Amino acid sequence: MKRILVILSLIMATGCKETPKSIDESTQKPEKVEAKTSISYPENVRSVFEAHGGLPNWKDKATLSYNMPKPDGAEMQTIDVNNRNEKIETPDYTMGYDGKDYWLVDENDIYEGDPVFYHNLMFYFYAMPFVLADDGIIYSDTEDLEFDGTSYPGIRISYDDGVGVSPKDEYFLHYDTDTKQMAWLGYTVTYRSGEKSDNIKWIRYDDWQEVGGLLLPKSLTWYKVENGRPTEANSTRKFEDVSLTEMAKPSDFYGAPDNAEIVTKE
Repeated sequence: MKRILVILSLIMATGCKETPKSIDESTQKPEKVEAKTSISYPENVRSVFEAHGGLPNWKDKATLSYNMPKPDGAEMQTIDVNNRNEKIETPDYTMGYDGKDYWLVDENDIYEGDPVFYHNLMFYFYAMPFVLADDGIIYSDTEDLEFDGTSYPGIRISYDDGVGVSPKDEYFLHYDTDTKQMAWLGYTVTYRSGEKSDNIKWIRYDDWQEVGGLLLPKSLTWYKVENGRPTEANSTRKFEDVSLTEMAKPSDFYGAPDNAEIVTKE
């Protein structure tokens, strides 16, 4: 499964043209992916999925896209929600992953990040809670999160050894007691270190929109942290022109253009 691959500073800093090779713009119906039965998940996890439109509905989808407004132009991300292939387009560069290669087209050397780090990064945050139905996840209890006099029950998410690039990452999903909707995500980043981290970062989920029968974020707000707990809003990422459909893009949509640089993992 694809995982969060970069620290928060890269999320906010990245925003910094190429003409891709001609592709067939037609779409194709993906093979149906069978949703796991509800007994595969703890009751509180099932309740959160259901509050956001249901896991079977998510499993019926094939293509997610959205724009993230940035000072130097919008960044458009398109993701195959089943195999996690991805294409990211900005006014200055384009990059993607086709299931085999990570690639980058950046003729003016604008991009300062790492396409491998950035692959599926924002998708993973954005597609919560449904990405927490991926294979290899271990669910357990965690203490409630107290914020502004409200207590949010939590679910701790960890991973089996060998799952993804950073199997020692951890996530802490906290939800509203009444609505069961996701309210907070705590997460650690361990990429390359190989060691667990106690440095938890926090995102607030309280701005929702309905897309394709599912509740997905209109925006995400990262919070300042003291003593491992969120304190005050720090920065917000907005998502516009969101589309979630049952039609898959042709595989070459995500393929590297002829002028792309193939990026290898370090």
